[in-house]
Amino acid sequence: MRRAVYLSAIPVLAAAIFISTGAHAGVAEGKKAFEARKCASCHQVAGPAAEKTIKDQLSKKGPELWYSGSKFKAGFLEKWRADPRPIRPLAYNSVTERNTGGHPMLSGQEKADVAAYLMSLKSADVKPLGIQAADNPKGRIAFVRKHSCYGCHQVRTRGSLVGGFSGPSLAEASERLNPDWVYAYLSKPSVFKPVKMMPVYAGIINDAEMKGLAAYVGSLR
Repeated sequence: MRRAVYLSAIPVLAAAIFISTGAHAGVAEGKKAFEARKCASCHQVAGPAAEKTIKDQLSKKGPELWYSGSKFKAGFLEKWRADPRPIRPLAYNSVTERNTGGHPMLSGQEKADVAAYLMSLKSADVKPLGIQAADNPKGRIAFVRKHSCYGCHQVRTRGSLVGGFSGPSLAEASERLNPDWVYAYLSKPSVFKPVKMMPVYAGIINDAEMKGLAAYVGSLR
């Protein structure tokens, strides 16, 4: 009887091992594909932030990805890799040149594997606070009136894109950004982007307002 129980358990155990191994295989294969395509020549994937001076920042060709698993929502990277439309209206590190796109496109299993690898890259500075995306009055007032965030970031209103070009677009941020990361980025800017054009709000915006702003940004469509 025991022999029968043991034998019946083998397929279940084998399936569990296969599922577990398969889940990690995507990350490993994604890292190999990322390296083979020389993506790291434009994107930093090992933290902490490398830039210390303006010269350091200007030498970079693309945004850092070493905290992408904390920044992005599940599913976004795989979808974006298949149709890499520009998120920034202007070319990286430029204040005049339009972003014409041209980011390499991925498809099939490679797309899924690279997305899995990037989503495995997380920052311990992004705490799981459970901030829920919400169009809340406190966040809206901070974004629109108090700090005029749309002066640098595009948003969609009444079906049209409005706002500035110097920062990444926040239209469809609800599909892209984790509100907990938005809060961490606002509260600890030196961790994620020591050299940047965006104003530092840590110490200026109180914690409740910052969480409201993070929730609001996370709700933008």
